[in-house]
Amino acid sequence: MTLTGTMTATLAATTILAGAASAQSLRVMGQPVATGLIQSNIEQPFFENFAEETGLEMSADYQPVDVTGIKDTEQLRILKGGLFDIVSLRLSQVSRDEPTILGLDLVGLNPDYETGMDTVEKFAPAVDAALQEKFNTKLLGVWPFGPQVLFCEPEIASLSDLKGLKVRVYDQNLANFISLVGGTPVPLSFPEVQQSLARGVVDCAITGPSSANSAGWPEVTAYMLPIAFQLAMNGYGINLDTWNAMSAEEQEKLQAGFDSLVADIWSYSEELFVDAVSCNTGGESCETGTKYDLTLVEPSDADVELIGTAVTDVSFPAWQETCDAVNEGCSAKWLETVGTAYEF
Repeated sequence: MTLTGTMTATLAATTILAGAASAQSLRVMGQPVATGLIQSNIEQPFFENFAEETGLEMSADYQPVDVTGIKDTEQLRILKGGLFDIVSLRLSQVSRDEPTILGLDLVGLNPDYETGMDTVEKFAPAVDAALQEKFNTKLLGVWPFGPQVLFCEPEIASLSDLKGLKVRVYDQNLANFISLVGGTPVPLSFPEVQQSLARGVVDCAITGPSSANSAGWPEVTAYMLPIAFQLAMNGYGINLDTWNAMSAEEQEKLQAGFDSLVADIWSYSEELFVDAVSCNTGGESCETGTKYDLTLVEPSDADVELIGTAVTDVSFPAWQETCDAVNEGCSAKWLETVGTAYEF
């Protein structure tokens, strides 16, 4: 082959490789289908229209975690190993691998959406740094399912009635709080909860009103106490090797796309919460779910006070010890940012 022919062949091969790279498909693990409308109406459409949403010449091979056969508790290890490029992280579920994450959503820390946004702005950089160092993962954004409230089959009038009852929890910080009020915390993955309630494996369970509605929890419970234990923060993480293989322009477009996605979820989550509470309790307005007739239990003054003091009295001290044991300076970073609003 002549020199000109060789150069032409090399250029053609390079062009083919560049075309393949620009049209690459990112492997994406999403939220469980069972969690409901945020997954089906916001997250999945974003990834199904990935090129349009981000402006990148890339597609996304999107699979909800509950159809992959992989446990949500393994998501950080999966990302670190490169089996998926992007994961919709269930932050509470993976917090055993990286306790720093729980600093975003300690019990009692985020009583409303505005406070939750402030918490994320202040502490997400510390979480990102920990994930990059230990799990080869960059945090692209954090968002909430919404206030996590209590559903019970036995009659309850306040949090004090949890004494002696088995309560589904999803992270250790919440488990510590349930133990404090006399309940028995039972860790269960979300898809297991509805049947566990039906069979009496647990008496009560905690999640967001919309997710509970989508999963049929009101069919197997009778009471709902709408006090916000947590906001159920979740996030998007990308494998650092995948991120670093992108150009600066591609990284900028990708981050902008996720910024927009996360902003949409924050707004949608708040709309869902209000409507789902109404749906679950037989209210007049019910546009996003199935109408049920749960008894709405108004939080007592003692309940509100207990949740209000949970950060300083229970959730921060317990988390501080756990986090500092595996991540030196973890709680100090929290105290310098989010913790400035509290007196310890």
